[in-house]
Amino acid sequence: MSAAAEASTAASTAAAVAGSKSRGVPTGSELQTTWASTYIDGSLRIEGEAGGPLTGVTVAIKDLFDVAGQKTGFGNPVWRDSHQRATATCPAVTRLLRAGATVTGRTHMDELAYSLNGENAHYGVPPNPAAPGRIPGGSSSGSATAVAAGHVDIGLGSDTGGSVRVPASYCGVWGVRPTHGRVPLEGARPLAPSFDTVGWFARTPDLLRGGGTVLLDPPGPSTAHPHKLTKWLVAVDAFELAQPETAAALRQFLEARRGRLEGHLMGASSGAGAAAGTEVVVLGETHIAMGNTALSAAGLGALTSWLDVFRVCQAGEIWREHGAWVTAHAPNFGPGIRERFDMASRITPQEWEAAASKRALITREVRALLGSNTVLVVPSAPGPAPLVATPPATLDAWRTSLISLTCVAGLSGSPQISVPGATVGGLPVGLGLIGPPGSDEALMEAAGVVFG
Repeated sequence: MSAAAEASTAASTAAAVAGSKSRGVPTGSELQTTWASTYIDGSLRIEGEAGGPLTGVTVAIKDLFDVAGQKTGFGNPVWRDSHQRATATCPAVTRLLRAGATVTGRTHMDELAYSLNGENAHYGVPPNPAAPGRIPGGSSSGSATAVAAGHVDIGLGSDTGGSVRVPASYCGVWGVRPTHGRVPLEGARPLAPSFDTVGWFARTPDLLRGGGTVLLDPPGPSTAHPHKLTKWLVAVDAFELAQPETAAALRQFLEARRGRLEGHLMGASSGAGAAAGTEVVVLGETHIAMGNTALSAAGLGALTSWLDVFRVCQAGEIWREHGAWVTAHAPNFGPGIRERFDMASRITPQEWEAAASKRALITREVRALLGSNTVLVVPSAPGPAPLVATPPATLDAWRTSLISLTCVAGLSGSPQISVPGATVGGLPVGLGLIGPPGSDEALMEAAGVVFG
């Protein structure tokens, strides 16, 4: 990072921290309650290096990141007991510490990260400060709660199938799943490596960008040019998966920011690095899957048909990663997770290969739609967070819509931000912004300008 960039990041981050601490933060007994049920180790504290751009920023880390001398529990007591203490701190945490951030706790998560609910049969449910009595979302549940409750400025999590984007939506905070591979995963427990990403939560867009400044690797050669995201398209088939009141609230939220978006896009299209005749589209409409000839020919003409592709590809990888440990230790998984591991154990190589072939087609078509300058606008989730302890069978239809939405970025390796601000019945619902691979910085900047 250049000295000028570091100074700019430090200034905006300091302002963001001050603003974050002055708005809507629980105090007293309310704070103590969320603290006790959010952390598996609330006493963990590692001071950041002095003078970095994130000096003064506090961070909570999900219980799948290694810290030297500590046990990584991965959301399951049997896993914790059957593994040794880490010998090194993972790169993602190290980058934050070197930038000046202070780690102030290790947070609860779903077992082995294999759920989007945030309900852990062994450790309980971190409360949702924005929607009491409702789930916080998972699997990065505690990190989302820690940010939403005002305990910390940034919550470090992971996102495989939606584990940052969904809790961000449910808890009303900012969240980002970066381009696959742009933050190193060494020292983080894997779920499905070709989908896994290190993501993070923040209460403000400046803090979100501040985290990205130090966490993101430089973009690869194919995406090294600055992205000018001048074409914003509302994905109609994605909005059709949301509950009607949620779709309406998100569209109203978008329309209220149309003027800001227009101003930002005109500046992006005429600024340094913009090509002559750059196309500008302000909230046009498109379909991600519907109407695509190649996808329709493969039986993938509806987003709900992508769910099974994601499910099989992910489950096959999960069993390759963890099947031997599950077989050897027979952990007592909680409801939902138990059934998913059983399903994963029965994925055949032929089923996985067929799904992987379809995934390659989906990736190609999504990236063609995104090009180098397009943002796809989608709901982050079908609606507000469901109630705690909703029976799994009742959530089946919800889960179908939810993963049909979240799998778009996962299958294509694209970055996605969940933007807070819209509500339904006083409950938060997130707006999703999907950008081209490698456009993470431009996507976070645009989101902050338009929605911050």
